[in-house]
Amino acid sequence: MSSRFMRFSAVTVALTYVALSLVVLAAFAMPLWYSWRETIEEERAHVLKANTHRLVEIFNEQGVAALSVTINAQVDAKAAEDEDLILLIDAQGKKMAGNFSTWPEVLANASGGRTYSIDINGRETRVAAMHVALPGGYRLLVANNIDKYRRLEHFFLLGLGIATGIVVLLGIVSGLLVRRALLAKVRDINRAASAIMAGDFSHRLPHDSGESELNTLAATQNRMLDQIEQLIGSVRNVSNAIAHDLRTPLAELRSRLEELSIAQPAPAPVMDEIHGAIADVDRVINIFNALLRLAEIDTGARRSGFVELDAAGVAGDVADFYLPLAESKDCELNFISSGPLTMTGDPLLLAQAIGNLIDNALKFAGEGGSVTVETSIDGDGAKLISVADNGPGIADTEKEKVFDRFYRGDASRGTPGVGLGLSLVAAVARLHGATLMLSDTHPGLRVTLRIGA
Repeated sequence: MSSRFMRFSAVTVALTYVALSLVVLAAFAMPLWYSWRETIEEERAHVLKANTHRLVEIFNEQGVAALSVTINAQVDAKAAEDEDLILLIDAQGKKMAGNFSTWPEVLANASGGRTYSIDINGRETRVAAMHVALPGGYRLLVANNIDKYRRLEHFFLLGLGIATGIVVLLGIVSGLLVRRALLAKVRDINRAASAIMAGDFSHRLPHDSGESELNTLAATQNRMLDQIEQLIGSVRNVSNAIAHDLRTPLAELRSRLEELSIAQPAPAPVMDEIHGAIADVDRVINIFNALLRLAEIDTGARRSGFVELDAAGVAGDVADFYLPLAESKDCELNFISSGPLTMTGDPLLLAQAIGNLIDNALKFAGEGGSVTVETSIDGDGAKLISVADNGPGIADTEKEKVFDRFYRGDASRGTPGVGLGLSLVAAVARLHGATLMLSDTHPGLRVTLRIGA
């Protein structure tokens, strides 16, 4: 359990935060501590040396009596403060002046300054002392009580320790809270994933409307699940549509072959049935070819064929190609262009998409109908390729469905096709970063391919 706890990312973040906070706290405290010690030590040594030098000057200039009077006056003036500690003894070690009763045993006979712990009135006291050997065997001790500074240092260290404890405590508590929240969200994700693996694609992650990283993650996950559910539904619908559309030609093919095997007719009828069987097989092959083209376009593999092209020229060539078909149906096919439409794209796919639109328009316009192919540039620089007819049009309720694979509206039930033509047009539009728009022409329908801008 402890190894799992340490491996969890939230705990790692919390421990990193604690470590960095302690480093910052140390970086702040150490220079402050060093500056305090250096400043206090330097100032204390300076005062101690100055006081000692003054007393030595009095001894040299006025003698031991004047020095004794000065020492007694100084210690009497600061008796309540208990800061200055001074002692003057003669060659026999007898006290002559000061507020020490006897010469401390810890002090050596050599002159100089050091820091000592000495007993003052029965209490161990830390002092900075300087002792000087004077002419005539006299010895002078000048000391300063530094315990008050140690108390300040202890308070500083205590505050630093408390701050360190607070940082560590906050880091641990924050890490546990973050870990708890993240683990709860991870459990939600696991439940959603388990439900999806069990086949329930409607399961979603719970989240509120607040703005937070976890809510953003949950909302993104739910959008992903929506897309997955939609894709699964599309695959299911496509599979059903494929099964439905393949069943008819395959059933016809089997019926033809079964009839031939039973009746065994003359060669001429056999050839007619063989041609019909070939037509059925071609229908199946065309369905699979269309699906393969759609799959290739959806994966973006055809982007390798992108070149600079004139979309108006491509549309014009396609219109010319379908002109004989229009004439055979006694249908008018017009091409209108406002000039070249230079863009980057796949000319073959673009031509196939425009061809599918013209083929559909001719199919629904019927004999004596009219189809217009037009290319232009709108006000914001987008390139427009539109195909309009004067046929029955499409109901508003069906306009959002006509680009779904294998979808066939009521108006197309009796016409040839399997419902993949507009799906291929939509795939080509997505590959080129274009959008498809449907609008009524009263009568008829206009399909516009809008590229760019």
